[in-house]
Amino acid sequence: MSLRMALLGLLTISGPASGYDLTKLFESSINHAWQARHSQIYPELNKMSADGLVTVGEQGARGRKTYAVTEEGARLLREWLLAGEPSRLARHEESLRAFLVPALEPDEAVALLREQARGYDARLAELEALGEPKTLERGRRAEGFGRYALDLGLRHMRMMRDWARDTADEIERSSRSRP
Repeated sequence: MSLRMALLGLLTISGPASGYDLTKLFESSINHAWQARHSQIYPELNKMSADGLVTVGEQGARGRKTYAVTEEGARLLREWLLAGEPSRLARHEESLRAFLVPALEPDEAVALLREQARGYDARLAELEALGEPKTLERGRRAEGFGRYALDLGLRHMRMMRDWARDTADEIERSSRSRP
């Protein structure tokens, strides 16, 4: 359902667009929060058309399809956004790894956590680059598009980095105090 909502949201914010344009916009924006490949986007657009959520028009000499949100699609997106709490029950690999860290030897756990902290730092740098004014202005047609998700992503990466560092420090301290 979330890919459908992501596509409806992109079309609502960007206006009518081809599948190719949506794929490129997805890659430069929502893909930082919800991943989808080209091979997933086109079939979903076809399903959305069959369900009456988007209309399909043709544009250009090659007959490229252009998609636009219908009233039903706009209603469904709004309903989904306002429907209350999103599910907090999800598979989350970072949490599973955190749960199972004690299965490692202390030196292995510390090395893993330090490596994870470096990974969070790298992802944080990528997200910070997205926040540069030039990047935020390019291709954004609606006020705030992506800005709130970017802020959430930055906060999440900082928190995960700090957690990995603090946990590695704690494991080092406790392993030194063992006989």
